Amino acid sequence: MKSMISTKSRLNNDGIIFPVLNTILMFAISIVMFYPFFYCMLASVSNNTLLTGFRGILLHPLGGIHFGAYLKAFEHPLVLSGLKNILLILVCALPLNIVMTVICGYFMSCREVYFKKPIVLLILFTMYFSGGMIPTYLNIRDLGLYNTTAALIIPGCLSVYNAIITRTAIEAIPDSLTESARLDGAGELTILFKIILPLLKPTIAVLVLYYGVGHWNSWFPASIYIKENNLLPLQNILRSVLIENSQLVENTAVSEAGQIDTYTETIKYAIIMISTLPIICIYPFLQKYFTKGVMIGAIKG
Repeated sequence: MKSMISTKSRLNNDGIIFPVLNTILMFAISIVMFYPFFYCMLASVSNNTLLTGFRGILLHPLGGIHFGAYLKAFEHPLVLSGLKNILLILVCALPLNIVMTVICGYFMSCREVYFKKPIVLLILFTMYFSGGMIPTYLNIRDLGLYNTTAALIIPGCLSVYNAIITRTAIEAIPDSLTESARLDGAGELTILFKIILPLLKPTIAVLVLYYGVGHWNSWFPASIYIKENNLLPLQNILRSVLIENSQLVENTAVSEAGQIDTYTETIKYAIIMISTLPIICIYPFLQKYFTKGVMIGAIKG
């Protein structure tokens, strides 16, 4: 009897200890992941002189809250043009990405298609192998896309990985819907855009998030295909400020009164926040579709 009681109490203790330790561990990991963003947010509104000489953990804005770094960042033409360019890329690229991905996923999900297997193998081949950076650059140049915004949109208009996610979601739709539509005389485009596409809202939300974050964070293609500063997206401006020690900060730090080094440090964090906040604000609106869209087709039966 005593052994049974001790065993039960030990099990109860184990059942309590694990959730507590797991909660503590997850809380610690959350702090480690959130603090860099929290630090940038506080540093962007701190006093530049105090921030330059500060060392340690930042828990509050130094010298009060100041928004001068944000005002100076938005006054600089490169930041404004970079923000305009990335928004233009998103507006033009996302519809093209979604249409191309849905069409490719629908093709790969169709059963009665001539030469489907070799075509699908060719599509999958492009996911693992590419022509390389130099042939791609020469191709972009010969097509007349060099130094244009189209060079950042057209080459990456389709992701095979996202097309596979779309194919899996389409295959989860009952065949009876498409078969009844064909019996009523509907064509493939009608079936795709009027029957299948409305059922893919969670998957499309996931695709918008994947493509949107990919375009927003992309900087390498622009550094290769764009030579004019006014065509660069925001991430290239941010990279220039943080890594290449560009003159952006030095020029912006000079105020009308001629005071130097007013925002040399805080403006870096302000630009980081400007380039980060839009994606963080959009994500909660897509979060409810995200898990459902990713898990569609993951569990069969």
